[in-house]
Amino acid sequence: MSAVCRKKRPQPTLKTFHATMLVTRAEQWWVEAETAEQAQALLASGAGHRSEVGERIYFELEDLLESSG
Repeated sequence: MSAVCRKKRPQPTLKTFHATMLVTRAEQWWVEAETAEQAQALLASGAGHRSEVGERIYFELEDLLESSG
């Protein structure tokens, strides 16, 4: 019987990277108002209520930092 000797390949050293991402989501919001214009103004001022978090529809990498250590 012949023995086969295999060398272990060295595992690559992994680094940690931190990223700043710009993420756009499609969310559903609601507000009570007398007119569409009033509703739009309320939503633009942040006075609305989010009924559900939407799915990510777009993302863009803005910055990537390598962690030292």
